[in-house]
Amino acid sequence: MEITQTGNGERGRFKAEENGVEAGLMTYVHSGEKRIIIDHTEVDPDFSGQGIGRSMVAAAVEYARKNELKILPLCPFAKSVFNKTPEFADVLV
Repeated sequence: MEITQTGNGERGRFKAEENGVEAGLMTYVHSGEKRIIIDHTEVDPDFSGQGIGRSMVAAAVEYARKNELKILPLCPFAKSVFNKTPEFADVLV
């Protein structure tokens, strides 16, 4: 599984791919200079139950740490991952 991040300064996304097939997508928007808002997470049903959504949230946490950002998870899935993962609290708004 490969997770990549792309963005244009205002919006961005994390995409999970397995053998060239898109398995999941998580989108975010910038809110100020030091905050991103995760607004949507989806996983292809063919890849359900494999931890792909959680892996994309973890990639967003690493991105936030590297770029000194905080995350506001408005997406219900991302919010649930943050609630279950205390080690992500350092980047939580």
